[in-house]
Amino acid sequence: MIRALLGDRLVLVVGFAVAAVALAIGIGNLIFPTDSALHAPTYTVSLTGKYLCYALLALGLDLVWGYAGILSLGHGVFFGLGGYAMGMYLMRQIGTRGTYGHPVLPDFMVFLNWKELPWYWYGFDNFGFAMLMVMLVPGVLAFVFGWLTFRARVTGVYLSIITQALTFAMMLAFFRNDMGFGGNNGLTDFRDLLGFSLRSDGMRVALLWASAVALLLGLAVCRFMVASRFGKVLTAVRDAESRVRFLGYRPEAYKLVALVVSAVMAGIAGALYVPQVGIINPSEFAPANSIEAVIWVAVGGRGTLAGAIVGAVAVNLLKTVFTANLPELWLFALGGLFILVTLLIPRGIIGSLGALRLRPGAKLGDDPAADAGRA
Repeated sequence: MIRALLGDRLVLVVGFAVAAVALAIGIGNLIFPTDSALHAPTYTVSLTGKYLCYALLALGLDLVWGYAGILSLGHGVFFGLGGYAMGMYLMRQIGTRGTYGHPVLPDFMVFLNWKELPWYWYGFDNFGFAMLMVMLVPGVLAFVFGWLTFRARVTGVYLSIITQALTFAMMLAFFRNDMGFGGNNGLTDFRDLLGFSLRSDGMRVALLWASAVALLLGLAVCRFMVASRFGKVLTAVRDAESRVRFLGYRPEAYKLVALVVSAVMAGIAGALYVPQVGIINPSEFAPANSIEAVIWVAVGGRGTLAGAIVGAVAVNLLKTVFTANLPELWLFALGGLFILVTLLIPRGIIGSLGALRLRPGAKLGDDPAADAGRA
């Protein structure tokens, strides 16, 4: 794995940058006083942690889109399921401190006159069980979905539409009060995690660092996968699936593994996201969120891994600035950004930098498909 990681300089640079920024912001928040120029505000800690969660989601999407050729427009479903699993654990930790003081039922269930805890909430008072569900639920859904669609040889735009339909159906289901997940309001009013207050600076920094560690581990796993023989076959499936099948491989098995790993990463990202923002509701399943994640990867450069991280952070940083100053123009800016990247730098930011490094005479707007044709 170490050799695979060292084989890509851009991945190393981005990885070190993530570690350095997370470490610097955490130390700046905990050590330096609020009147110091080196102090990192609590808002910055939470915002950076949220960016890193988005980057982990984008990284998982890049694995399936950039290397397996699966354009998923529904990756938000895995992110949301991981977030709900974490939210269920956090709700169970409230106990008698809730508004209604019920020792078992969350406040929204008491309000809706639920008499007992649904069976699928059992076990979520245990952190280990909850973390298992964070990975297992998205992974199982991805396995079932992938097994059915890949065996049927559904590809291209048809597969993309089905993934979008999946996340839309999940959003509609979670909006229902009788599902037992808080309906439109979702899950919120979290108090503590593992006995530590979520409102304390120490816990906020710990979540930031946990997000950074999860992102770096995800980057290492993805880099190891794509640099291995598995990754070579996976990219061959992306470029010429029928030829790979003719050679005796089973493309659906390779795509299925990539999709499950990607879903688990998205679930972990969602689980780390929820305690940092303080809420999880059905809007996380909205198709627009999954499409926005695709734009992150496209801007950063699909098929590069590092580009997914750069794109997610860059676009969300731009979103923070726009929504604070010109909120009504954000969607226009996002659409314009996607069009500009598609027309001017189809490789994305990191992909274009990599092309310039490999071919000094190359231009940012060179079409990667044309390069492949010349090769």
